[in-house]
Amino acid sequence: MAKFPSDEWVKEFCKTLNQNKAYEEAAKTWEGDFLFIITPDEDLDKEYVFYVDLWHGKCREARLLSNREEKRTEYIYEGKYSNWKKLIKGEIDPIKGLLTRKFKLKGNMSKVMRATKAAKELVKTASLVPTDFI
Repeated sequence: MAKFPSDEWVKEFCKTLNQNKAYEEAAKTWEGDFLFIITPDEDLDKEYVFYVDLWHGKCREARLLSNREEKRTEYIYEGKYSNWKKLIKGEIDPIKGLLTRKFKLKGNMSKVMRATKAAKELVKTASLVPTDFI
């Protein structure tokens, strides 16, 4: 079981994503890379940043970065640790999370809104990774 957040977890997520045919189909036209930023709250004492490169239904690379300035990406999806836990457990929808301000998105929102099925499959895949929360 991988700890969330960790480099081991994000690499396992990438591997699981590449095995998910439903995600591959939903994201076959998607091109874009992300910083997924987990901000501190009462259960987490520091910020964690994941880099995830998504390309036509596949994860080309995923890793933990030392900080948010290490890599420039097309998108930044950011939220508190407690909200990330709920997202991974399937308790928060990724798009509704944006609309209710549990998460922030920097980047082309209209492009993301055209790929809501891919976003949902992305999160559903995260829930398949055996996860041990801090």
